[in-house]
Amino acid sequence: MIMPRLDLYHHTVKRALEKDQWTITNDPFSLVIGLKRLYVDLGAQRLISAYKTQEQIVVEVKSFLGPSYVKDLEQALGQFVLYEKIIRQQTPDKRLYLALTNTKFNEIFSDELGQLLLTEPLPLRLMVFDEVQEVIIQWIPA
Repeated sequence: MIMPRLDLYHHTVKRALEKDQWTITNDPFSLVIGLKRLYVDLGAQRLISAYKTQEQIVVEVKSFLGPSYVKDLEQALGQFVLYEKIIRQQTPDKRLYLALTNTKFNEIFSDELGQLLLTEPLPLRLMVFDEVQEVIIQWIPA
């Protein structure tokens, strides 16, 4: 079994989730469909005390360090849609998030293209984190 290379911010996101009271359940989170095996960076859960149930998420970490953030975004969105369809079919209680730094979020989602992605109905969910403090800044949608 060939494991994918870890993203630059993999451990940073893992620590940020733990600081936010998430328990890492899978590192990586494996998806199997037919003969294909895919890997999402992290699976996590936390107790929602008011309801006494577990909230479960799967997180794909992206650094957006390529020469073109548009190309990186195209690849990340394609990956998100593919993983989301498989997760929704196999484990509908889990929600997929794309994790990116606050700096990249501000760079990518401040222009017209990024605004379109945030305003048009897409299944896109983002976890924005501070890579220095290793904390989660915001969840989109909240």
